[in-house]
Amino acid sequence: MAKNDGQTVIKKYANRRLYNTGTSTYVTLDDLAQMVKRGEDFTVQDAKSGDDITHSVLTQIIFEQESKNGNTLLPISFLRQLISYYGDQMQSFVPSYLEQSMNAFGDQQSQIREHMAKTLGDTPLAKNLQVPMQLMEEQIKRNTEIFRQAMEVFTPFGTAQQKPEAKKAEAKDLEELKEQLRALQTKIENM
Repeated sequence: MAKNDGQTVIKKYANRRLYNTGTSTYVTLDDLAQMVKRGEDFTVQDAKSGDDITHSVLTQIIFEQESKNGNTLLPISFLRQLISYYGDQMQSFVPSYLEQSMNAFGDQQSQIREHMAKTLGDTPLAKNLQVPMQLMEEQIKRNTEIFRQAMEVFTPFGTAQQKPEAKKAEAKDLEELKEQLRALQTKIENM
C-alpha cells in the first residue's frame, strides 16, 4: 500500500482517471466520497507533476454531490456569502471559522444523538431525529446570519453603519434566539 505520512495516495492521470495506490485500483469521485464518509485519510496527486490537488478534487466531489437529485447541502445564500469573501480582508479568517463551525456542528450532532439514545432508548421516536435536526438547522441559519453581521462590522466600507431600527431588530432577534435556545435546552433536559 502506497501511503504518504499515513495517507493513501490517489493519483489523477491526464485522462482524468483516479488510481488508488493503496488498493491498486481505479476509483471514481463517488468512491472518494465514500472514503471521506468512512474517515479514510487520502491525498490526491497529479500523476505527472506530483502536485497535491486534493483541494480541487474534494471541491469537485462537493459540486457533484450538490448536482445529484437536487439534494443540496449548501444554500445559495451561503454560496454567495462565501464567494463574497474571496479577496476580502476577512478571507483569511473564513477557513478557520468554517472548520471550527463544522467541528462544533459534528460535536453537537453526536451529543444530540447520544442524548436521544439514552433518553428514548431504542424506540421509533429515537430513530426519527427529524425534529431535533430541524431545530439544529434553524440554529445554524441563525449562527450564519450572526457571522455575516459580525463580518460586516469588520468591513470598513460595508454595512457596518446600521440604522437604529436595524440595531433594534438585531437585538430583538438575539433575544428571540436566546429564548429559543433556552426552550430547546429545557425540552432536551425533559426528555
